[in-house]
Amino acid sequence: MKKVLLSTLAALTLSTAASAEAMTLYTDPVTGQVFTQNGEGRQAMGEYVSKESLSALQEGPTVENADSIEFLMGKETGPNMKFTASDNPDMWIKLGVRVQGTFENWKTDYAVAAEPDTNNWDAYLRRTRFEISAGFTKHISYVMDIRNDKANYQDKGEQTFNVGDAYLKISKPFDTSLVNFKLYRGKIDISRTETVKSAYVLHYDRPHVADEAAQYITHNRRGTNAKMYGDWKKKIHYEVAAGDGVYSGKFKDAKGNKFVGTDFSQENFFYGGKIVLSPFDGWEETKRTESYFAQGKHFEIGAAYWKSPDITYIDIASVAQNIDHELINLEMSAHYYGAFIQAEYFEFDGVVKDFNVNNETGKSNGWYATGEYVIEQLGYLAPFVRYEKWDKWEKEDGYNLESKLAGINWYLRGNTTKVGLVYQEDNYDKNLKDGEHTDTRMKLTTQWFF
Repeated sequence: MKKVLLSTLAALTLSTAASAEAMTLYTDPVTGQVFTQNGEGRQAMGEYVSKESLSALQEGPTVENADSIEFLMGKETGPNMKFTASDNPDMWIKLGVRVQGTFENWKTDYAVAAEPDTNNWDAYLRRTRFEISAGFTKHISYVMDIRNDKANYQDKGEQTFNVGDAYLKISKPFDTSLVNFKLYRGKIDISRTETVKSAYVLHYDRPHVADEAAQYITHNRRGTNAKMYGDWKKKIHYEVAAGDGVYSGKFKDAKGNKFVGTDFSQENFFYGGKIVLSPFDGWEETKRTESYFAQGKHFEIGAAYWKSPDITYIDIASVAQNIDHELINLEMSAHYYGAFIQAEYFEFDGVVKDFNVNNETGKSNGWYATGEYVIEQLGYLAPFVRYEKWDKWEKEDGYNLESKLAGINWYLRGNTTKVGLVYQEDNYDKNLKDGEHTDTRMKLTTQWFF
């Protein structure tokens, strides 16, 4: 009788909450006793879901990442708090916040004696975001965030909120990882570090050359678009996309000057794609991140081509211009437990030399390399470095930007709670905006990501 009742209970609970935590019960057919562990002469009765587990699934939110390691302040969060509908487990909602604070000293030393050097202190919210996502069916979900980044940065004041990500995700509509879709404001992979969520990058400010790539094809690498993507056994990842092109407010020349002209428009969609390979067994990339907390290993290489054609405008000499932006991106990243390394190369075609003089176009190229080592024995302290070199106009000397960075992160609760200290030195060549000078920055950073 007990066996029948328990089997019935197990069947009922499993049918209504397959994702709840279950345990297998065993019975001794001679004595009729029930056990939670297998043993000699015992027979499995089936899986049993506890009332507490079922209640948590149906009524309470989930917060912690069950697979997270234990940090000094506990396990990393999901991210976001997840509420699952009691009458349909395929329907859910996630709510979360992300706050990154920076206290900074910024010095500028000019090579020309006539230019006064500066020394400024600043405190600002590098990123302030409210995140929400919702699941509608087994295959369809929606993700978006509302953000107010760089609030109180220098003399920018409070800033305003705007929409960041806002995309409809269609996962495995044909029950294969090879085909998935994102529609509307989802990132296109013009760069690994730009695609990695900002909560997972080593340093809040990405390389200069990568930030240029983020604007070169489409606005903030997420102008309204349609994307198809997928993977084959985590060995081969791909994506192809097309959509809205560049934004005049982020359109810059080789010197770094903002767009000067009128009647800016783009007659065609951007298009392109990326492929990423993980060739070694056991080293597959399963997530786009820069923080691994000394767990596991991966190796990958990737290449992308993107084109944003038919950018038209009237320049300051009242001459009609029509240019194409083309971007090639190459990437490599790997980690082996505590050690992580990543490097990328960028080639830009269709760069305008100087909006204020003429609209001659040419090429630009740049690269960066970064690395981190996580020390588990010291509470997940992680020193990291980054070097960047960008030739912003290949045809002439004097257009180089060189950046060097060193810092240390302390993962108090993974990426949920972390603090960092960073030193950065940027050297600008004589033909770049503001002339030859060096920016030196010391930053104290914090992150709260829930």
